[in-house]
Amino acid sequence: MKITQLNSASVIIEDQFGDSKAKILCDPWLDGEEYIGSWSIYPPYEFKPENFDDLDFIYISHIHPDHCSSNTLSKLNKKIPVLIHNFPEKYLKQKIEGLGYKVIELEHGVRTRLKNNLHVNILAADNCDPTICGNLMGCVMLETKYQTTQIDTMAVFDNEKQVIVNTNDCPFDIGKTTASNIKSMYGKIDFLLVGYVAASSWPHCYKMSDKERTEQAQIKATKKLETTKKYIELFEPLFYLPFAGRYTLSGKNHNLNKYRGEPELEDAFGWMSQNIPRKYHGILLNNDCWFDLDSQTSNKDYTPIDRQNKKEFTEKILSHKKFPYEFEPKPTSNQILEKIPNAYENFEKIRKKIQWNSNTMIILNATDCNDENLIIAISCDGSGYRQINIKDLDKIENYMVIKLDIRLLNWLLAGPQKAHWGNADLGSHLQYERVGSVYKRGLFYCWNNFHN
Repeated sequence: MKITQLNSASVIIEDQFGDSKAKILCDPWLDGEEYIGSWSIYPPYEFKPENFDDLDFIYISHIHPDHCSSNTLSKLNKKIPVLIHNFPEKYLKQKIEGLGYKVIELEHGVRTRLKNNLHVNILAADNCDPTICGNLMGCVMLETKYQTTQIDTMAVFDNEKQVIVNTNDCPFDIGKTTASNIKSMYGKIDFLLVGYVAASSWPHCYKMSDKERTEQAQIKATKKLETTKKYIELFEPLFYLPFAGRYTLSGKNHNLNKYRGEPELEDAFGWMSQNIPRKYHGILLNNDCWFDLDSQTSNKDYTPIDRQNKKEFTEKILSHKKFPYEFEPKPTSNQILEKIPNAYENFEKIRKKIQWNSNTMIILNATDCNDENLIIAISCDGSGYRQINIKDLDKIENYMVIKLDIRLLNWLLAGPQKAHWGNADLGSHLQYERVGSVYKRGLFYCWNNFHN
């Protein structure tokens, strides 16, 4: 078997069987920006769709756009079948089918033969909890009393001799039971694809001093690397590849990169080399380079990125990119206010359904086309919403300010088909200020439904 690194979480798993090959592309993001234009690819990837025409399958772990990129999928051959987990909710299936693909849903934990001796086993990582992964807005729009959500999956590929495990974005505390089951099922793991960053809006999107941001970023990075170590020690792979962490914030968000708490690949690998037992062999691969499990070698030595080149590329190229909503005219405050009643009603339906309430207020803060500040206070206890001015915040004990571009707010209020609160959060489009004890899981679960 052979593993080719493409970009971030995008890899090709390949198995040679006599004169026949089986090739699977995992989680394609090879072209364009994602998360409403904010996440850019660096190092740049030279995407040529025709190079992927010989694929047998595409596997997509979950719906997040850095794993299921519409920009990329729209350019690949639609005759290639797409493998996904049989999720209870069909958002991922509908998205992929809408792009013109045939989708094959596989049941949790069922080892399935794909071609020749190559098998796949897709397992759901259950119980999404944004307090674990750091994703403020959460991931899924439907659940009952925080039960199963199955936002992400792990995948196991084997050819009856060698075993490759892909953990995708599954945080350890969510995925450890599934990981333990995989280890029990397969025993010897030859190769582990393991994440090394916890992408979220914390701490770079929060109002705090640069010193606080730097300190919190380091805490976040170390915490994630410790869970990477736990995965490696649980699976005991012969080889492991840190992946799924390479993106760079672009446009007007580019200045936030240094505060993300998501280390460069080389820095993460340096930490692993010092803190993970050497009997587990770590490797790094550049774009389009591969590692062969038979020979246990890479086709090329790894070349670290030139950080000065990255800095210059970010400043000269990426910083000038415009987000798609920035091409829109700014709506007036009245145009936004007309959409608030329905959004609040949808928010209330979910809040009542899960029987959650709080004295925390959500404060939306945007500026309209007349350069007027539009500030709306939304209750989380059923007492309604109202337009306020900035001085009124002094009278509120617990609140969360969400400051954002009014054009993006207009899209978010239009609904998930236009823009999703979770993607806006992960894309660093939202700026937060917290006052009082306001992090409540129910709040952000319900907030995903604040739209028409």
